[in-house]
Amino acid sequence: MPTQALIIVDMSNDFVADNGSLTAGKPAQEIVVYIVEQANVFLHDDQIVVVAMDAHEENDDHFKLWPAHNVVETKGQELYGDLFTWFKENESNPNVIYQPKTNYNAFFKTGLAEKLKALGVEKVHVVGVCTDICDFLTVAGADAEGFKTAIHRRGAATFTDLGDTFINHMKTCFFTEIIE
Repeated sequence: MPTQALIIVDMSNDFVADNGSLTAGKPAQEIVVYIVEQANVFLHDDQIVVVAMDAHEENDDHFKLWPAHNVVETKGQELYGDLFTWFKENESNPNVIYQPKTNYNAFFKTGLAEKLKALGVEKVHVVGVCTDICDFLTVAGADAEGFKTAIHRRGAATFTDLGDTFINHMKTCFFTEIIE
């Protein structure tokens, strides 16, 4: 029975591609290989992989704060590059979960905590973008739901210079394990 899950946060074209509407650009592109490797390790070890993806409607109030991004069923919302290929090859695997989200926190009103607990998950590992927003708040959400947490430094990126600061906050606030 799985006891751990890898949560891949917001690795979409809009957040990763050079022309993405809210891109972290090269730093996000550089973590793709690591994330695919980790996803394969988790599946090989019969653990869970969650693809947590922003899913916004065209006139979402969220766009008062941010440029329009991850509009449902657009190219911008698709997984970026090799992650798209990985997902297409593995989406029928029962240990792969696609989880749309409308909030920064992948656990907020998504039912993800209940799904993972039903599968026996006790610890979640977070990778993806952005370290100081959705990664941080997903770790906070996991902690609030009673999961142990880990952040993979090599698998996290952001468009600000606050990535390391927020990784350290995760460790301090939520006792998150930092995996180098």
